[in-house]
Parts: sequence; C-alpha cells; structure tokens
Amino acid sequence: MMRAHQPGQDVFRSVHPEDIDWQPFPAFPPPARLAVVVGQPTAPGPYVIRVKVPSGVKLMPHRHPEDRVYTVISGVFYIGVGEEFDEGKLEAHPPGAVVVLPGGTPHFHWAKSGEYVTQVTAIGPLGLEYLDPEDDPRNA
Repeated sequence: MMRAHQPGQDVFRSVHPEDIDWQPFPAFPPPARLAVVVGQPTAPGPYVIRVKVPSGVKLMPHRHPEDRVYTVISGVFYIGVGEEFDEGKLEAHPPGAVVVLPGGTPHFHWAKSGEYVTQVTAIGPLGLEYLDPEDDPRNA
C-alpha cells in the first residue's frame, strides 16, 4: 500500500555537503547557523535540519515542543539538561553520537571546545522557547 509522500520527498535525491545552505536563524545567537536539509520545519511533518555553532557560543536554557533526535556530525556537542546554565551538567558527545531529547525538556548547549555541527531530526513545526526571555536574541 502506497502512502502519500511528505513535502519535498516525492522524488529520489541526495543532499551533499556543498548543497547545505547555512543561514542565520533569529532564535540563535548571531554567529550560529541553521540549514534545512529535508522538509519544512515551520510546518507539521518530519524535518531534518543542521545546526552549526562556532567555538565559544552558548545557547542558554531553552526548550522545544517537539521531540528531537540529534546526531553529532562534527566537533564535540556539549549539552546539559536543566533550567539554569550549569557547566557541571554539560555532557560531551563526539561525532557520530546520537542524543534523544524529549519535547519540553529544558536544556542548554555550549561550543566549549570548538565549532560543532549537529543534525536534528524531528516532526514539526519547529519551536524554540528560552526560559529567560532576556536570553532570546529575538528580543534584542
């Protein structure tokens, strides 16, 4: 039995590293970038994005409404769970690691040891809410 295709998934195609279109994302600190790989993150349905965070950049405590699966593509992905940024709660995940983050879980990231790239797989729409509105770049 055939199922309906998701948007943008009705033909065979591949996405190569040189095809990745890194863009600023209003909810991220200015140097961080996001690239849509598959799907439409702002719409209901599955999507795949990549997130690139330069060395030293922190994403303060926030949460997403959707369940997410992170795959570390490059660098070391430091993520901690909690409502306050706490370096002691950061866990380091090397390239190839997979991190499952249930929707609604408060967490934070830090590019502590250099730039990292993660790939996020989820079912949209994508959402991002900072616990402290003053940490949200959209409020600057």
